Amino acid sequence: MADPMQERWSWVSGSHGMRAETLNTLTDADLAFTPGGAAMTLGALCREFGEIEYAYIQSFKNFKQDWSYHNTEAGLEGSLSQIKTWYQSLDDEMAAVISAFSADDAKKSIEREGGYKTTVETQLDIYLQALLIFFGKLTVYLKAMNKPLTKSFQDWIG
Repeated sequence: MADPMQERWSWVSGSHGMRAETLNTLTDADLAFTPGGAAMTLGALCREFGEIEYAYIQSFKNFKQDWSYHNTEAGLEGSLSQIKTWYQSLDDEMAAVISAFSADDAKKSIEREGGYKTTVETQLDIYLQALLIFFGKLTVYLKAMNKPLTKSFQDWIG
């Protein structure tokens, strides 16, 4: 029987790779783009998703979801290099944490806000859903900027 955590991780890892591939199509100038209205810049969207990934990593370590972290690194929202470096360190840390879980650990509970509890396995599924939501938002920005979508992005996201 396959390890459910490793099955889930393959989807997350592939999504991280697709995110990196997509970021490689952008420039620092692109990070200043906003589709208008009250929408944040693309750089702010990327910062926000990094904060989300950080919160999930911490939840896997501490078995409690906490959304309070905000990255205040100077220049982050305007620098693809900084974003890529940060994302890679987050991805590496998440991979290390997830790979350390045993089958029994995957059944442990993580406390989410509002007193809701979920298993580690389900929390990883929820993180994958957060990645997909990010990709949905990213699609709007890329299309509004007339940026071509990578082949994998087109195949998996649309």
